Amino acid sequence: MILEGIVIVGFALLLDFLIGDPKTKYHPTAWIGKLIAVLVPFTRNNSPKKELFGGILIVFAVVAIVSTLLVALDFGISLLTIDIVSLVVSIVVGSILLKTTIAIRGMQKHALSVVDALEKDDLDSARNHLSMIVKRNTKHLDKNHISSAVLESVSENTVDGITGPLFYYAIFGLPGAFVYRAINTIDSMVGYKTSLFKNIGWFGANCDTILNYIPSRLTGLVMILSALILGYNWKESFYIMRRDGKKLESPNAGFPIAALAGALGTKLEKINYYAVGDGNIEFTKSHIISAIRLMKVSSILFCGLVTVPIISALSFLGWWLHA
Repeated sequence: MILEGIVIVGFALLLDFLIGDPKTKYHPTAWIGKLIAVLVPFTRNNSPKKELFGGILIVFAVVAIVSTLLVALDFGISLLTIDIVSLVVSIVVGSILLKTTIAIRGMQKHALSVVDALEKDDLDSARNHLSMIVKRNTKHLDKNHISSAVLESVSENTVDGITGPLFYYAIFGLPGAFVYRAINTIDSMVGYKTSLFKNIGWFGANCDTILNYIPSRLTGLVMILSALILGYNWKESFYIMRRDGKKLESPNAGFPIAALAGALGTKLEKINYYAVGDGNIEFTKSHIISAIRLMKVSSILFCGLVTVPIISALSFLGWWLHA
């Protein structure tokens, strides 16, 4: 049913806005992380080629396990003989599971915890909270660069934790959303260019780059429209995204970061790596609040302008996951 997929998306968003994430031990992404942590030691080797191969095996193993479990669950639900019961169970379970791939409220919580620490002038606490949502070294960041990192994280998370899963859910259903999150988790755990992970994490990092290519660019465009709706500087958002979207080493992250920087009329900077946007690197709590609003509106618009139309089109064409 075409409406089933759309209803699941709506309920998943509503659940995230109202409830947020379950405790870590009950979160599927945490389970995926534990699985990755178990597999990584088996891939360590003195041979770079063997580590590369091990990294490929990690991706395929995690994807296979996640996909198999979801297909088995779907098959189990299909065995329910009463159609209305099967439909209700499918929507309830689907909404809960899709919600676990989305992190709107969770990102808001992390961002505000950093802001609260900054307002108390507790830089150590702010750096500690920040380290939970960024890869960079936070030990020596000043107040404004901590805020910049938060804003960058909010913009990147809009893709990684919201629009990315929703995009792949629209095409491949729950397996698509979970495979995306699984690869994203692999990248966040081992996708580093350090001597320890550069070989093991290479394949996962490149898979993550490929999967984010379309969602990141669509998200940047949706952010511009969200800026218009919110009364932010949408023209500057469009201009900065076009100008600075490719400044980062990542071929994807620059688009949402630049769109947000332009919308807020500020500059975001990772010291010695890049500076995106115009203006000074000076921030207040209002910048973070504005970024969170932009993230929320972008999430809703992405569903309406991208996710729902894709589900509708594929259902009309007879795509089995949404037929």
